[in-house]
Amino acid sequence: MTITVFGATGQVGKHVVSQALALGYSVRAFGRSIESLIDKDIASDRLVAMKGYVFEEADVYKAIQGTDAVISVLGGSFDGKDRSRSLGMKNIITQMEKTGVKRIVALGGMGILSTEDGVLLIEQPDYPEQYKPVGLEHLAAFRSLEASSLDWTFICSPDILDQPGNRQYITSANYAPKPNQYQIAAGDLADCMLQAISNRQYVVQRVGISRL
Repeated sequence: MTITVFGATGQVGKHVVSQALALGYSVRAFGRSIESLIDKDIASDRLVAMKGYVFEEADVYKAIQGTDAVISVLGGSFDGKDRSRSLGMKNIITQMEKTGVKRIVALGGMGILSTEDGVLLIEQPDYPEQYKPVGLEHLAAFRSLEASSLDWTFICSPDILDQPGNRQYITSANYAPKPNQYQIAAGDLADCMLQAISNRQYVVQRVGISRL
């Protein structure tokens, strides 16, 4: 299987790439400064570094054409001003629909999960103001996926710990899991996303996740 990883040099992206290679996948790692990813620990003849910009249609089309699945772990500023998460996702979706690639697992925030009252966490009056700008970017990315023809899964992450994973985590469709520790290791997020690719669990669903 060949997967394309957008945001490959980021906190979670590096784990996605290394774990995907360990699973035997061929990986197209896409990013603006992709050279920083390639070192002796991760070098592989199954890894192709693709330098490009997520807003550029031609760059994204080239990265997606002929791949089997896409993982998006796009980052950006927490003030939401760079629009990487929302507009970048929109371009990825457009190019996937052009190429016929259907499967995408994308990373967002837990504000996009539902509450028992039927609204999203980000829509609640007491949602923390400091998280709203990035949360609205995640919401726009989710709405674009929801309106697409793709087989999408949207992983709604709590606070991400810069740690390798131990697979001691819990997931839940569309709602926050119980118990919820409001934290997850970057390595476990990567594991969850790759598991979703391989077993097609949570297709056309949001996923809550927490460390145990």
